[in-house]
Amino acid sequence: MNIIPKIAESMQTILNDVANENAIRCNFIKRQRKFSGSSFVKTLVFGWLDNPNATLDELTQSAIDLGVDITPQALDQRFTYEASECLKQTMESAVSILIASEPVNIPILGRFNGVYIQDSTVIVLPDQLSDIWTGCGGNSNKNTKASLKLQVRINMNTGQLDGPYLCSGRTQDKVSCFQEQYPPKGALRIADLGYYSLKVMKEMSEQGIYWLSRIYSQSIVYQTDGRRVDLIKLLETQCDYSPDYSLDMPILLGGEQIPCRLLAVKVPPEVAAERRRKIIEDYRKQGRTPGKRVLSLTNWTVLVTNTPIEFLSLKEAFILKRIRWQIEMLFKLWKSNNSIDEWRSEKPYRILCEIYAKLLIVIIQHWILLSSCWRYPERSFFKAVRVIMKHSCTLAIAMRSGIECLQEVLEIICDCLSKCKLNKRKKAPNTYQLLLSIDS
Repeated sequence: MNIIPKIAESMQTILNDVANENAIRCNFIKRQRKFSGSSFVKTLVFGWLDNPNATLDELTQSAIDLGVDITPQALDQRFTYEASECLKQTMESAVSILIASEPVNIPILGRFNGVYIQDSTVIVLPDQLSDIWTGCGGNSNKNTKASLKLQVRINMNTGQLDGPYLCSGRTQDKVSCFQEQYPPKGALRIADLGYYSLKVMKEMSEQGIYWLSRIYSQSIVYQTDGRRVDLIKLLETQCDYSPDYSLDMPILLGGEQIPCRLLAVKVPPEVAAERRRKIIEDYRKQGRTPGKRVLSLTNWTVLVTNTPIEFLSLKEAFILKRIRWQIEMLFKLWKSNNSIDEWRSEKPYRILCEIYAKLLIVIIQHWILLSSCWRYPERSFFKAVRVIMKHSCTLAIAMRSGIECLQEVLEIICDCLSKCKLNKRKKAPNTYQLLLSIDS
C-alpha cells in the first residue's frame, strides 16, 4: 500500500490552501502579500523541523528555500495572537486527516480490529497564557497558572494517529474527547487509570469493543454469583498461593457489575518497595497521604479486561499491556527530538506560535514515518526522525516545486527510513521482541 501520494497531497493542502484560508479567517493576513499565511506556516514548519532551536536568522533561511525573502525583524513582528490562531487552526485541520500504514507484522495485534492506545502529556506554559490555557496550579510561584494538555490516540496495528487534541492542562483525562469516541467493534483499547470509567467500559463491552486496563484501587469486585469480595484478601488467598503467583478469574466489576476477567501477578519485594516509594513521593507533592489499600496493592500487578481467554491468555495480556508505553515513547520523541515543550523567546504569542507549529511538524513527521517504518516490528522512530530532519531543506524546496517533486523526495526518504531499525536485545528484550515471541 503506497500512501506517499496521500501524504504529498495532504501536505500541499494543509501547508498551502488551508494555511492561507486560516490566515485570512484569523485576520492574520489582511491583504495579499508576498509573505502569505502559507509562507509563514511553511517557514516555521521546515525551519523548526530542521532545527527545533532555530533562531530568527535560521528561520529566515528556510523562508528563502521557499522563495520568500524576509528579515528576522519582520518575521519576529508577525508572531501575534492572530498568527498563533492561524497556526492552531492549521494544526487542527491536519489532525482531521487520518493516514494509516500497512498493518505491522505482529500476529497478536492482528487478532483485533486495531489495538488502540491513548494517553496525554502536558506542556507547562508561561503564566501570561493562563487566559488561553488554564494550568493545574502548584506550589511554585511561577509557571503554574497555564499549561496545555495533548490528548493522543494511536492504532498500533496501522500507526494511524488520532490527535493531538488540545485542552487546558487542568482538564482531567476522564473527560477527554476519547471517552466518547470509541474504537471500532472488535478493537482493543488500552488506557491508563486516568481514563478509568465503568460507564465507558460498560458501553464499550455492549458495543463489542475490548478493553484492557489496570484496576482502580477503590474498585468494587464481585464474584460471578454476585457476592462482593475484598480485592486485597482475594489476591492474598488466590494469587499468593497459586504455583506461579498469578490469578485469572471471572468477576463482576464495580457497581455496574460489568462481566470481565481479573488478572494478577505478584511482583518481587524490591519492585513493590519501589512502587510504594514513588506513590508516597507523588502523594507528598500533593500534600496528601496514600491509604493502606493503595500501598497494599503495590505487591501485585492487577489488570481487568473483557477480552475472552481464548483471545488473550494471562501471559499475553501482561505482555500486550507493555505496548501502552509506546505512546510514552512517542511523547518522549516529540519532546526530546522536536522540542515541543521548549522555546527561545519569552514573548507569549511567539511561544504559542512555536508550540502550534511544532505540533503541526510532529503530525506531518508521523505521516512520513508511516510511509515506510511502521510495517517493520523492529522500527526505530528515533533514528527515523533524524533522517526526516536531515531532509527538511529538500522537503521545503520540493513543496515549492510542486506535488510531483514532493512525491519524489518522499520516496527517497521512504527508502532511507526502511533502514531505521532497532537492534535485538538478549537481556532486556524490546517490546516488539516480546510481542513476536507470543506466536513463535
